[in-house]
Amino acid sequence: MAYLVVRIRGTVNIPHWANNTLDNLNLDKRFRATVIPENPESLGMLRKVKEMVAWTSADATIIKELLEKRGKKTGFKSITNSDLPEGYNTIEELASAIADNKIALSKIRSIKPWFALNSPRGGFKRKTKTQYSQDGILGEDKGLTDIVKRML
Repeated sequence: MAYLVVRIRGTVNIPHWANNTLDNLNLDKRFRATVIPENPESLGMLRKVKEMVAWTSADATIIKELLEKRGKKTGFKSITNSDLPEGYNTIEELASAIADNKIALSKIRSIKPWFALNSPRGGFKRKTKTQYSQDGILGEDKGLTDIVKRML
């Protein structure tokens, strides 16, 4: 599986060590999303910046939706089937490969490793400054895919 990570908090008053971690995750602005492999290193980075991001396990359907609606190539143009890496003919194949950790989104040269999202239609239903366990949306959030679908 892979993690879907969304930066919820902005860029002001963020410590430099957290900024470095967020830069490594390709989350340099608010409401940016990325898909990273599910491994102990990734989980450690996410737990380090849990005050600024929300994450959940991503399946192939949400990754496919992100690639189709918000995936960009160089020049901020939408992705077409000709932009896909060798061995992948459709966006569905690429999305399932990313979900199964066969290829990392950051390793694909032709596609930007992040997705720019809007604020969610209808607003956030929970607090954006507290953890999921404290009735917020930060940290590991089970309902993040519903929020991301409203942000597309």
